[in-house]
Amino acid sequence: MKGKAGASTKGEGRLKAAGGAGKRKKAAASGKPKRPPSAFFVFMSEFRQEYQAAHPENKSVAAVSKAAGEKWRAMSEEEKAPYVDQAGQKKQDYEKTKANFDKKESTSSKKGKTQDDEGEGSDKSKSEVDDEQDGSDEENEDEE
Repeated sequence: MKGKAGASTKGEGRLKAAGGAGKRKKAAASGKPKRPPSAFFVFMSEFRQEYQAAHPENKSVAAVSKAAGEKWRAMSEEEKAPYVDQAGQKKQDYEKTKANFDKKESTSSKKGKTQDDEGEGSDKSKSEVDDEQDGSDEENEDEE
């Protein structure tokens, strides 16, 4: 057995990947702003369109990614500059959006806390009281 002790099996990796996807869906559903793309991914979106137009028969994502990576590494800093600028602009927009989101989220969480604090007349929550009532009904049914 070569490999590291405690290395995960293929099946476990799939489970982990599936769990990560669920977390991303939850974040998107909450309205949280999406992180901005890096300069390479800005380049990649443009390159993907060009590559697919030149190679319509190729459906392989790996081939497109490999070709894009090779081209990106071969580019000079001057050729990369427009993509770096676009990525910087998107990052600034993201920072503004994130600040607004955080500001809204912090005010809404404060409102939720004050509403919860107002209903502290009893030590038991409504669900605990309901559970106790349900339990007593079940005991009576068992005795019959």
